[in-house]
Amino acid sequence: MKKPAPMSFKPDLAEAAKRWEAYWQGEMIDRPVVWVTAPRKGHIPVHRYGYREKVFGNLDEIIDNAIYNAGGTFYGGEAVPAYFPSFGPDEVAVFCGAELCWNDHSSNTNWSKPYVDNWEDVLPLKLQQDHPLWQRMLEFYRKAAEKMSGKMLVMPLDLHTNMDLLAAIRSPEKLCMDLLDVPELIDRAMADARSVFPQLWNAIVKAGRMEENGYANNTYSPEGAAVLQCDFSCMMSPDDFRRWVLPALEEEAEYVKHVVYHWDGLKALLHKDAVIESKGLHTMAFVPGTGHGAHI
Repeated sequence: MKKPAPMSFKPDLAEAAKRWEAYWQGEMIDRPVVWVTAPRKGHIPVHRYGYREKVFGNLDEIIDNAIYNAGGTFYGGEAVPAYFPSFGPDEVAVFCGAELCWNDHSSNTNWSKPYVDNWEDVLPLKLQQDHPLWQRMLEFYRKAAEKMSGKMLVMPLDLHTNMDLLAAIRSPEKLCMDLLDVPELIDRAMADARSVFPQLWNAIVKAGRMEENGYANNTYSPEGAAVLQCDFSCMMSPDDFRRWVLPALEEEAEYVKHVVYHWDGLKALLHKDAVIESKGLHTMAFVPGTGHGAHI
C-alpha cells in the first residue's frame, strides 16, 4: 500500500489507512471499518455553501469556511476529512455542453437542460475544455488542494457519467425510446461518453493533487477511490444494461481503482446479477427511495 500523506485534521490516518486497505482487500483487521464524525466541543460551524454559491460565489471564502468547519470536527474510526467541490448532480453534462438550470427558491437545487434533438447533429460528444464552468471547477480544485493540503482531502466530482450523461443531455424519456429505435447511435454516443470519463478523472486528480494527498468519498485510499453510478439503469432492461452500462462502469473502475457503486431505487435491483458479477464494483451502496427503508 502506498504510504498515506499526513493530515493534521486526522492524526491517526496511518492506522485508518491500514483498515481501509484491509477493507478493499476483502479482509478485516479486528473490526469493521466505521465512519464517525462529531463537532468538537465549543466549535460553532459557519455557513456551508450550496451549489449556487459554488458556481457564482467567492471560491476562497467557500474553501476557507470548509477548512474551518473540518477543523472543528472529530473524525473517528476510519472517517477522513474531505470536501466535495461539486456544482450539482448534472455537472458532467454541463461540462459537455448542457445548460445549468436553477430553482429560484433553493441554492442547492439545479439540473441540466437537455439539448440533443438528433444524435447525428451532436456526435461526437466531447468534454468542452474551454467551458467557463469546467475552467472554474479546475480552479476550484486547484485552490482547494493548495489550501487544504496537509489538513484534509478534496473529493472527486459527482460522477453521473456513462448512460446518466446521455440521459441528462437527451432527456430520460427520449433516451428510453432511443435504446429501441436507434441502438447504433447509442453505441456511438456511449463510446463518446466513455472517452469523456478519463479526461474528467485525470484532470480532477491532477488539479486536486489526489496522487499526492489521497482520495476520499466516504471511503479512503491513497491510491484511488470514488463513487460510480448509473441512476438511469432503473429504466433499462438487463440486456441493455449489460450491453451499454456494465462495460462502461467496469472501465471507469479501472481508472478509479476502489469503487463504491451508488445503487439508486428499487427498480435498479433488476440488475443485481450483473452488478454482483462485475469487475471492479467493490462495494454497493443501496438507496431504496422514499418510503422504502433506510440507505444500505
